[in-house]
Amino acid sequence: MAPDWIPDRPARLVEPAALVAELLSDPRVDGLTLSGGEPMEQARGLAEVVRLARLVRDVTVICFTGHRLERLRTRPPATGVPDLLAGLDVLIDGRYVAARDDGRGLRGSANQRVHHLTGRLAGHDFTGGARKAEVRVRDEEVLLVGVPPPGLLGALDTGPEPGGAAGHVTPGGGRMR
Repeated sequence: MAPDWIPDRPARLVEPAALVAELLSDPRVDGLTLSGGEPMEQARGLAEVVRLARLVRDVTVICFTGHRLERLRTRPPATGVPDLLAGLDVLIDGRYVAARDDGRGLRGSANQRVHHLTGRLAGHDFTGGARKAEVRVRDEEVLLVGVPPPGLLGALDTGPEPGGAAGHVTPGGGRMR
């Protein structure tokens, strides 16, 4: 995902237990994805979120980080990194590089690596297949779920077409009415 879509600023401070209650309020939630900003900068709190979430439900946990796994293990950037790593099922590491975005899989660009830290998601292909994203619009708020296919973010940035029709963005990034 483009870094400008995930500003590095505190949006809302929340205690781990309250966040877990919010995240798991929908009984259909069976996994958590930690991304945006840099999860390792708040590793201690996220490790607690993972621990508490698994007391409520047996969720899987995927984490995206700009750091390489080797660096996280030898020179963690913050307290709590070893505890967070211990709670992850999959770590996708490496900085997003737009020039290496091949539009495939869950990782953002081809330089990113997928590490299965447990066997829980071993059957899932995180590097192949077309990307899928869900866009939810409510009032003035847009929620993007998933890794967007090429062209989707640009289409969202342009907003509705003249005449008020929002249109539909195709996986290739084209706009249909």
